[in-house]
Amino acid sequence: MGEDNRILQRARAGDGTAIGVVLEGFRSYLTLLARIQIGRRLQSKVDPDDVVQETFFDAHRQFSTFRGENTEAVAAWLRSILAGQLAQLIRRYCVTEARNIRLEISIEQDLDSSSARLAQGLAGQGSSPSESVGRREELTILANMLERLPPDYRDVILLRQIDGLSFGEISSLLGRSEDSIQKLWVRGLQALRDLMNQPPK
Repeated sequence: MGEDNRILQRARAGDGTAIGVVLEGFRSYLTLLARIQIGRRLQSKVDPDDVVQETFFDAHRQFSTFRGENTEAVAAWLRSILAGQLAQLIRRYCVTEARNIRLEISIEQDLDSSSARLAQGLAGQGSSPSESVGRREELTILANMLERLPPDYRDVILLRQIDGLSFGEISSLLGRSEDSIQKLWVRGLQALRDLMNQPPK
């Protein structure tokens, strides 16, 4: 935590390398949140990695305006910027949303909710790599682990855990049998546990 705070202070002082380090620490976390929103609203028209990269460009330009004191504040600030990026894309691709003036607020609330559900639901599926790891670090580690899963496992876990869909609903959405979805769910959770229980390198 001390090292994180030192890097954050350097970033706030305008150190470009430190800004890059701070942002990079949130890449998997933001990619996961972007993937959830894109799946719900844009139906694979956009690459989550591209959205996160644009978010980082904006954040880098705006870092001098950031006033937060810790990584929790950075996470909230980045979610807000990500919401703005997603709102632009949704307005471009979804004509019905083009004039929705509350769209960005709605997306930001969705991102906050997804982040909270991710923390509450998935963190309990496997043991934490370290008892001393804070909430933001746990979310970042969890996002990194989910990004390392095969896409089929990750998609089923996110649809079940974050979107709260039943196995039958996921089956219809993905065009697979309910039995295969349940097997993917079990295997995905086991793979996630295995990753989380690996000793740190």
